[in-house]
Amino acid sequence: MPLSPPVSRSLRHTRAITVEAYARDDGLWDLDASIRDVKTRDIELGSGIRPGGVPVHDLKLRVTIDRNMTIVDAEAASDAVPYPGYCETIGPAYKKLVGLSLMNHFRLHLKDRLSGVLGCTHLTELAQVLPTAALQAFADDVFDERGDAAAVDKGAAERPFELDRCHALRSDGPAVATYYPRWSIKAVSG
Repeated sequence: MPLSPPVSRSLRHTRAITVEAYARDDGLWDLDASIRDVKTRDIELGSGIRPGGVPVHDLKLRVTIDRNMTIVDAEAASDAVPYPGYCETIGPAYKKLVGLSLMNHFRLHLKDRLSGVLGCTHLTELAQVLPTAALQAFADDVFDERGDAAAVDKGAAERPFELDRCHALRSDGPAVATYYPRWSIKAVSG
């Protein structure tokens, strides 16, 4: 269902976040993430005027992960920044992501290692989308997405990872009763 029609308005700013996922020939995966901020008009920064249409931020973050969703390598690059000569020097700090699991309290550990002056606000914000992007990208390769029929065929005793991670897939809801009946629990009325 689309959003409602907006009132008359004019575009002032665009933030684009993209994540591209690649299966590598060596069995690892790369997540190439980028964040780009562009104003439609000239703006005055402490470093000078940034013309409309020229990115204020154009930042990239690549993490390499293994089959356990653990980061084995990381790098950051800053192609456009508001304070040239300063902002882009933080890139090497993103090596601190190495060893973190995207599936085990990643956002908490990310903040411990790279929040505030320890990192770049925008790169750290970008990193927060990596866990769900990795799940979407590699679910068919790492996790069984086919539901109960596949789990029964394989004799799997593990509960599907996606249950209770969103509203639609709550264990006591109708979607789980339909698609994952083995793992459905009846809601307690009361």
